[in-house]
Amino acid sequence: MKDIILKHALLNAQQYDGKASIGSVLGKVLAENPALKKDVPKVKAEIEKTVEQVNSWSLEKQKKELAKLGDVSRPEKEQRVGLPLLDNAVKGKVVMRMAPNPNGPLHIGHVRPALLNDEYVKMYKGKFILRFDDTDPKGKRPMKEAYDWIRESLQWLGVKIHKETKASERLPVYYRYFEKLLEMGKAYICNCNPVHWRELKARGEACPCRDLSESSAGERWKEMLKDAEEGSMVARIKTDINHPDPAARDFAAFRIIDEPNHPVTKNKYRVWPMLDFASAIDDHEFGVTHIIRGVDLMISEIRQKFVYDYFGWDYPVTRTNGKLLVEGAVLSKSKILEGIRSGMYSGWDDPRLPTLSALKRRGFSAEAIRDYIVEVGANPINVILDWKALESHNRKVIDKDSNRYFFVAEPVEITLSKVPMKSAKAPLYPGKRKYRRIPVGKKLVVDRIDFVANRGRETRLMHLCNVKLDKAAKFTGKSVKDIPKIHWLDGKTLKAKLVMPDGKVVSGLAEINLKKAKAGETVQLERIGFARVDSNKKELVMYYAHR
Repeated sequence: MKDIILKHALLNAQQYDGKASIGSVLGKVLAENPALKKDVPKVKAEIEKTVEQVNSWSLEKQKKELAKLGDVSRPEKEQRVGLPLLDNAVKGKVVMRMAPNPNGPLHIGHVRPALLNDEYVKMYKGKFILRFDDTDPKGKRPMKEAYDWIRESLQWLGVKIHKETKASERLPVYYRYFEKLLEMGKAYICNCNPVHWRELKARGEACPCRDLSESSAGERWKEMLKDAEEGSMVARIKTDINHPDPAARDFAAFRIIDEPNHPVTKNKYRVWPMLDFASAIDDHEFGVTHIIRGVDLMISEIRQKFVYDYFGWDYPVTRTNGKLLVEGAVLSKSKILEGIRSGMYSGWDDPRLPTLSALKRRGFSAEAIRDYIVEVGANPINVILDWKALESHNRKVIDKDSNRYFFVAEPVEITLSKVPMKSAKAPLYPGKRKYRRIPVGKKLVVDRIDFVANRGRETRLMHLCNVKLDKAAKFTGKSVKDIPKIHWLDGKTLKAKLVMPDGKVVSGLAEINLKKAKAGETVQLERIGFARVDSNKKELVMYYAHR
């Protein structure tokens, strides 16, 4: 492993002026030796150490060290378009799932696993299961509305859902499997003090409850289901008490949660399954063949394989996938909800938030988001959202359907010395031979920024004429010149608001032709950027997308 890492660190450094990139090296190393994906944290730690050393060397020393490795050149692999193939995948037999917690709407971070699952299912003509992971009624309390929000977001993204299930409705199934494990001597009920339990686990020592007889364990289970106090008992799966990873030692399968009024099951249950146990059972029962799992949940596979081995089941093929991170954005649903309740945010679709509803409101298309996620790909590396790349994909999608209009912020009135025409002919969309007419009067308005920047200079009023810009603007001709070009409006306008990504509201005037624009339509405000019409009844309100 160390030789492979050193080789790619040196090759990468030579390519980029002596400075290797940890992410690039990680991708190359895992591509050359896929077996290393089983221990990404260890590999990444070694890469960080090696890259730091390599980057401290001079270019000459890097070349010498590279030469010591001999011939490290490899034939260029044919570039694959789209996602890499899944291991052991059979067309028509692939079953994959997504398991969101319905404690809020989906945000852009959730989109990576959702769309990758959907892309693979479509690639192999398989099935996509939406499994609501709603069995933590206190820590991640489900919201009744969130079930619909998630369904609607997935449908908007173009995800076809072949089967839907709620974990909260399947508790009898989980109970039945756990009782089988109790009978097999593979599980137990622990009533140890939590602090004492953690101390024992850290030392690799079993608690006394582990050796209880099957009948005693069964009695405790009945007590747990009936009237045991919250926190007094935990149902555990027996694993290797000396496992190298303490998190894998006798993991919890059920705990008591006295939290009333679950949005689906009301007050029916008080003993709730943990994620790793419930999802292991469901993946088997639903025939899941492939799992795309986040790097933060790699322990789940280790834990779940104990359950699969006990029952003699084959574990699904897994692919580890990194997170999609958003710098400076609030991703925590609880913090967002707190901000909504305090009035900091206007709602889940506040433009400052990375939720899908906020991106949709700003004019980002589902197609662009999917194209960006496929471009990022399926790999174990955490990726920071590249807004420029996402905007580029979105521009390609919405540009062709976005008509051009004027919007003037902070209007400054000017008076023309000569009105050259009654209306200006301006393209709705360049090259399509579709035009709009903009009324022209003696008094016009221009943007304050443009007025201050060009006052006293010959300036072109776009699609109209040239003037020496001032409060009293002198007409200087109609021929197009190489002079500053600014947008403008006459007295026939609409009052409008443009909501920016930072939540700031820019008030101004919009072209009268925007009166015909419908809510949900994207437009391009000339010299400003793309925006989505949010409402156009009492007042024109637009949300800014990007340039």
